[in-house]
Amino acid sequence: MSTDSLHLGVRITRPVADVYAFVSDPANLPRWAPGLGTQVEEVDGQWFVLTPQGRARVTFAPRNDLGVLDHEVVTPAGLVVHVPVRAIADGPDACDVVFTLRRAPGMTDAELARDEGLVRADLARLRDVLEGA
Repeated sequence: MSTDSLHLGVRITRPVADVYAFVSDPANLPRWAPGLGTQVEEVDGQWFVLTPQGRARVTFAPRNDLGVLDHEVVTPAGLVVHVPVRAIADGPDACDVVFTLRRAPGMTDAELARDEGLVRADLARLRDVLEGA
């Protein structure tokens, strides 16, 4: 594979504002991205998810009208992972959600392929949740 970044996307038949509102709310993470964590809690204005490795902090970009859903995950080991995500309008009733998956230092092709599969599954789950499937 030998790539440093992959742009993975899904089309969702819902207005971009609805998609943005859902994805930007960290409380919804377990509904569409359970691989990140199945439990989420807010403590003093900060959001945490319980991962198999322990508690991780998740911080989303400030609310905006541009569809920027970037977030930062600080793993239990203290590693900071930047996750670029965009919701891009396609007319009044649909949008694309694009997730940039980046190869971490030392990550093998097999590990990147595994993560790609997980992200694709999360994006499909997001579409299904928002389209009511």
